[in-house]
Amino acid sequence: MKRAVVTGGGGLIGTGIIEALLDDGWTVACFDIKDTKTAARNILCDVGNETSVLAAFDQLGWKGLELLVNNAGIASPVNGPIHELSLADWRKVTDSHLTGAFLMTRSAVPLMGEGATIVNMVSTRAFMSEPETEAYAASKGGLVALTHALAASLGPKIRVNAIAPGWVTDEADLRKKDHAQHPVGRVGRPKDIADGVLYLTSAGFMTGQVLVLDGGMTRKMIYEE
Repeated sequence: MKRAVVTGGGGLIGTGIIEALLDDGWTVACFDIKDTKTAARNILCDVGNETSVLAAFDQLGWKGLELLVNNAGIASPVNGPIHELSLADWRKVTDSHLTGAFLMTRSAVPLMGEGATIVNMVSTRAFMSEPETEAYAASKGGLVALTHALAASLGPKIRVNAIAPGWVTDEADLRKKDHAQHPVGRVGRPKDIADGVLYLTSAGFMTGQVLVLDGGMTRKMIYEE
């Protein structure tokens, strides 16, 4: 049996990941604060809350787990001017991404056997930034470091990698220049990230790495003209 837990499965990327896993024969549970629209088992959980995570795993009741995808987190990266950012709002963002991944991983590891996989969803914003995105960028940067730290601690039994998406959307009415600015010629879709997760589940020689799926944008030099 191939069993997976995907956090944030009620969102765009999470939905795509769950659908791809289900199509590939996995049994999937979604941990999220909102219901998933997929056929996965739905377990309501605030991943940034210790009590909620422990209760969710207790409700899950599985004796084994082959894949954990830490995908949950507040999606909006903009937090406003740093001198106006409250500690509560900082923690709300960092808890949803970084602390949530820690709590989920801590509960998942005892269920995971030889060859299991953890995939952390980071972002190209871990490597580059727009103004007023400090909490989000710090969360994703922390997840990059957590990924290689876990890979060193949990290997060789469990492999731990990350995916850094760029612009991913399901919108159909984008401008030509939105697609054209990407070296691959198009904006990313949820399936692109889901395909990356499936790849990492079987990439037996890969751990501690970040798979950047951004259509080449972080390799593009941009100058004002």
